[in-house]
Amino acid sequence: MKWDPTKYTEFADYRGRPYRDLLDQLGGADPRQVVDLGCGPGNMTALLAQKWPRAQVLGLDSSPAMIEHAKTTVSLENLGFALADAVDWDPSPQTDLLFSNAMLQWIPGHRELLRRWLEALKDGAYVAIQVPGNFTSPSHALMRQVAESEKWIGKLAEVLRHDDAVGEPDEYQRLLLEAGFQANVWETTYQQVMVGEDPILQWVRGTALLPIRQALSAGDYLDFEADYAREVNQAYPSFLGPDGTQLTNFPFRRLFMIGRKLG
Repeated sequence: MKWDPTKYTEFADYRGRPYRDLLDQLGGADPRQVVDLGCGPGNMTALLAQKWPRAQVLGLDSSPAMIEHAKTTVSLENLGFALADAVDWDPSPQTDLLFSNAMLQWIPGHRELLRRWLEALKDGAYVAIQVPGNFTSPSHALMRQVAESEKWIGKLAEVLRHDDAVGEPDEYQRLLLEAGFQANVWETTYQQVMVGEDPILQWVRGTALLPIRQALSAGDYLDFEADYAREVNQAYPSFLGPDGTQLTNFPFRRLFMIGRKLG
């Protein structure tokens, strides 16, 4: 899938808040080898290197565009970036912290992948993961509804797989416990206030709409966007702020998990 680092970082404050909230819960960790799996454009990975200046931090991503952006815009002595496909990757014996933010939802069968990583991590190692939990919200449900309509089903059948993209918090808690980890699992719904016209469309252009864009011609994609925007704007009505600015409330649920391997 072709990622656009500039588009992805358009809502950097909102996309970065879950990353920071996950990181803040790792106060007791003192790792020496840190991997940020699915690091994207690298702007947030820098926080790991800054928090643990004595650690070696490696950001990995399967997108050449993201890694190129990270290498050219983020520079710290203890931070590096490299291409890697999470499906084929395993933690080294020296890995003290596996950090992954908003990545696992893109991988079918990620639960088995996570079990493999947990087994490979050494005693005392940490895992810290965040995934979006909003796949039943209107922003995503309406996208599937439009894609499955008579107009689009012929071109978009099975392109979106949001129904089973992530599990529920209790599932991940059991997964960590069964792998011999202490488990801290929680969820948060952020009440994001978006500004301007078509804000939900602008948000999903950088993430959820990418498979649709890849599957359609340029003209068809713009047509799909128009159909989707009509539906999603009704689900998230805008209102005027005190200064007359057009605002839209966009609730966004996130799932968090932190584990430390016992032994």
